Amino acid sequence: MPEVTIHIGGRGFEVSCQEGEQSYLHSAAKMLDDEAQVLSDQIGRMPEARMLLMAGLMLADKTSAEEERANELEGILAGIKEQLAAKDAEIAELRAAPAPEPERIEVPVVPPQLPEALAELAARAEAMAQQVEEKAEAAG
Repeated sequence: MPEVTIHIGGRGFEVSCQEGEQSYLHSAAKMLDDEAQVLSDQIGRMPEARMLLMAGLMLADKTSAEEERANELEGILAGIKEQLAAKDAEIAELRAAPAPEPERIEVPVVPPQLPEALAELAARAEAMAQQVEEKAEAAG
């Protein structure tokens, strides 16, 4: 089992770990050392046990806040997954539905005789109007 020396709060500690976990141990020790440095800057020198306890508690507090945030994000993610599943189901339903019936549109067809008949009626109406005007002038 490898022996690793970690440094926390300016003090060295010999720690054993499983083979391959050395980098993880150094990373964790760095986090603890960062917290111990904050304490040392704020309070000054303190007994080793108290420094480690306080640094550990500060890390635990940060970890707790991160776990709460992770739980919130998991809840949000679960909601998004539900929405996606509902939309996927809706898409599948729409794809499985039969195509809508084509809409029937009727276009009126004007018989070819109609324009000629309307022109003839217009000519008659004009002729009648002319006759009415002539009679009105003659009477008037």
